[in-house]
Amino acid sequence: MKKKVAFTFSLLVTTILSYETGASSEAAARTAGKGSAVTPSTQTKSSAPVAHRKRAAGPMQAKGEEALSVSVRRRSPPAHILVSRAAIERLAPGMNPLAALNQSPGINFQSADSQGTSTWSTQIFMHGFSQSDLGVTLDDMPLGEITYRNYNGVNPTIATAPENVAGIDVSQSAGAEEVAASNNLGGSLAYRTIDPAHKLGASIQQGFGSYSNYHTYVRIDSGDLNSSGTRFYVSYVRNDQQKWKGYGEQFSQQATAKLIQPIAEKSSLSAYFNYYDMHSYEYQDMSPEILQKLGNKVDNYYNGKASGYLTAVNAAKGIYPAGYSKLSDPEDASYYDGPTNEHGFLGYLKSDLTLTDRLKWTTTAYGHADMQQTGWTSPYFASPNGSPLSEIMKQPSFRRFGILSKLTYDIARNHIGLGVWYENNSYQSSMYAYEEPNVANGQVVGNLVNALHHQSNPFAEIFNQNYNSNTFTAFVNDTYRPIQNLALHFGFKSLLSTQHVGNGYLSTAYYGNTIGDIASGEGLTTAKAFLPHIGADYHFLKNHEIFIDISENARNYMESGFKLSASPFAVTQAAYNASRGSIRPEKDWTYAIGYRYSDRLMDASVYAYRTNFYNRLQQITSGSVINPVSSVENVGSVTMNGVDAQYVIRPIHNLSISNSVSYNHAVYDDNITQQGTVYHTKGQQVVNYPRFMYKANLAYDWRSLSFYIEGNFVGHRNYDYSGQIHAPGYWLANLGLQWHVKRPSDKGGRLGGFVKGLTVAFNLNNITNQTYIATMGENGNPLNAASGYSYQSMLLGMPRTAFGSIKADF
Repeated sequence: MKKKVAFTFSLLVTTILSYETGASSEAAARTAGKGSAVTPSTQTKSSAPVAHRKRAAGPMQAKGEEALSVSVRRRSPPAHILVSRAAIERLAPGMNPLAALNQSPGINFQSADSQGTSTWSTQIFMHGFSQSDLGVTLDDMPLGEITYRNYNGVNPTIATAPENVAGIDVSQSAGAEEVAASNNLGGSLAYRTIDPAHKLGASIQQGFGSYSNYHTYVRIDSGDLNSSGTRFYVSYVRNDQQKWKGYGEQFSQQATAKLIQPIAEKSSLSAYFNYYDMHSYEYQDMSPEILQKLGNKVDNYYNGKASGYLTAVNAAKGIYPAGYSKLSDPEDASYYDGPTNEHGFLGYLKSDLTLTDRLKWTTTAYGHADMQQTGWTSPYFASPNGSPLSEIMKQPSFRRFGILSKLTYDIARNHIGLGVWYENNSYQSSMYAYEEPNVANGQVVGNLVNALHHQSNPFAEIFNQNYNSNTFTAFVNDTYRPIQNLALHFGFKSLLSTQHVGNGYLSTAYYGNTIGDIASGEGLTTAKAFLPHIGADYHFLKNHEIFIDISENARNYMESGFKLSASPFAVTQAAYNASRGSIRPEKDWTYAIGYRYSDRLMDASVYAYRTNFYNRLQQITSGSVINPVSSVENVGSVTMNGVDAQYVIRPIHNLSISNSVSYNHAVYDDNITQQGTVYHTKGQQVVNYPRFMYKANLAYDWRSLSFYIEGNFVGHRNYDYSGQIHAPGYWLANLGLQWHVKRPSDKGGRLGGFVKGLTVAFNLNNITNQTYIATMGENGNPLNAASGYSYQSMLLGMPRTAFGSIKADF
C-alpha cells in the first residue's frame, strides 16, 4: 500500500510537472527561489498537523565578463563562492540576490513568489543543510537564522535592498570561524553592502512585470563632502505585486542610509541604518492529496470581497466548495487568509582602523528591533460574536544588541587573526486571537478584517513565552605560507550560549484542559571551547590548485513559538522534563578536498565532501490530529557524502559557457520510534534536498548588449522521512537581456546632458511555464506516506513570468 501511494503521487505530479516537449537542456534554468520552522534537510522542525502549525517559518575572467560571474575564489581554505554585484544586476528587478547563487553547484534556492522575497516560502539549501543552519551576516553584523518568524535576526532580503548588495561571500562548509554566527553548521553567507560614491549622483530604477509587479528603487549619493572624503547615500525601495494564484497583495518597502568617514589614509568609520516594512498575503500550503484531487490552483478563500469570507464561513460549518468533499481533511485545505506583517529597524557603527602596515582592528556595534504579526483564519476557534472563524496571529518580537571585534596581524609568513562576538537577545513569542465578523441571513455583519493592517484588541491570549539569550564566540586563526604557493590554515572557534525561558502561558480554552503548562523557568547552555578548522591550499604546476579542509562546528538551541520548531523550550513542561536528559547541542564534522584548474580559456573544479552530523533534534507529535502533543527529541545522526563538478569555458571574447553537476548522498543513520511504531528512516535521503542537480549557463556580451540563458535541473526530493513520497524532478529555464544605452564608465560625456548611464533590461523566468513544487517542508515533514498524503507542506513555484526595467544613473 505504501509503495502504491508513493507511485500514485509520483505519477500524478510527474504528469503535472513534466518537462515540455522541445525545451532544450541549454534552455533549462535556475529556480528563482518560509521559513517558520523551515525544515532543514538535516534537522526536522515539525511533524505536527497543519491546523495548529499554520504560519506555526572568477579571478581568471577576461575583460568584460564580470556580468557572467558567480565565481569561485580562494582566499584561504576552504573554497569560497563570490557572488558579484554584476551577477546580481542581471537578475529581474527586486530579485533576491540568492537567486544568482542558485547557479552554483550544491546549492538549491526555492520560492513560491516571482522575486524570491517571501519570507514564508524562501528556502535555500547548501550541501544538504537548510537555511536555518547557515550563518548570515551583513557587513559583519549577524542576521541570525533565515527562518520565518526569525527570533534573532531578519531575512537578508529585507535587511537591505537587492540594489544595495555589493556581493555575497559564501563559505561552503562549516569553517569560516570568524563569522559572527552560532548556527553555521552548513556554511555561511556574508553579505556586503555598497559604499557611498565619491561623486555627487543618483540612481533610479523602475521595474515592472507580470501579476501587477512594480519595483521602484531610488538612491542619492552625496559625494565627498570635504577634503577628508566624508560621504553618504540614502535609498528607498518599494516593491508591490499581486499573487499569481488566489488573491492578495505582496508589498514591502525599505529606507536605507550609509555613511563613511575616512580617517587618515587607510582607516574609516562607517554607519548603516535600515528600516523595513512588509505586508503580504501568503499562498495556501499544498499536500499530495490536494494536488491529486483538486489540482494546482487551490489557494485561500480570500478574494477582497464578502463572497470570499462567506465561502470560508460555510467551510467552517462543513459546507465546502465543489470538490473539497473528496479530501480527507477538507477543513484545512483552504483558510480564509494567511497574512505576514513585519517591520523593524537595524543598524551598526563600525570602525576599520589600520594601526600599522601589518596590524588592523575592526569593531562593529549593532542594534536591531523587530515586530511581527503572522497568522491565518482558523475554523477551530470561534469569535465571541458568534462567527465560527477567528484571526489567529502569532506576534513574535525581539530586541537585540551586540558587538564584535577582530584583529589581523601580518608577520613573517603568517596572517594571524583573532576576534570576539557578544550578543544579548530578548525575544517574546506570543499568539492571540482576534474577532472576525459574524454572518446573518447570508450577509456579513460589520467590516471585514484587513489582515495586512496592524491588529489590536484581541479577545484571547493563546500562548506566550519570554526568552533571553546571551551568546559569546571567540576565534583565533593563522594562515601560514612556508612557500609562496602553499597556504596552511589553522584556527578554532569557541562558543558559549546561554538561553533561558521565563514564565509562560497556555490557554486551556484553545488547547484543552489536559495540555498542562508551557515550559517555564528553564535554561540550557551550549558550551564548546574548541571547534577546530584546519586546511591547506597548494598551487602546483601552472594553473593547478588543490585544497583540503576539515572543520568542526556546533550550534545553539533554536527558539520559537509553542510547537513551531525543534526548540526544546517550545513544548509543555512535561515534555521538556521528559527530554531534558537526552537533549544535546547539534554539531558536525565536515571534511572536504578540492581541485581547480584556471586559465584564460577555461575554469574547472571538483569539490568532494563528507559531513557527519550528530544530535539531530526533531519535533515528535502524538495524540489528536487537531491538537497534538509535541516533544523535541534527539533522534540520532546524518551522514553526508557529496561531490560537485563544474567547468566554465570562454571560447571567444565575452562568451562564457558553464556546466555543473552535484551529487549528495545524505542519509539518516537511525530509525525513529514513536508511540511504539518504528518508522524506517535509516538509510533514507534527507528530506527536501535533491540527490542530483545539473546546472548550465550561457552568457554573451556584444557591444552594448548583454544576454544570458540558464538552466537548472533539480532531481526528485523526499517529502516524508521514510522516503515513500517524492516530489519529482523538474527543469526550469530563465533568460535575460540588457541594453546598455550608456554605461557610466563609457567615454564621450553624459547622455542628454545629465544622464551618465542608462540601461534597459528584460527578464523571462520559467520560459517553458513549468508547474513544479518549489518550497517543501515549510510546515515540517511527515514521517511516512500514511501521514504524509494529506500533509500540507508544499508550495508551487511561479509560472512563466516576465519583467522589464529601466535604470538611469545621474
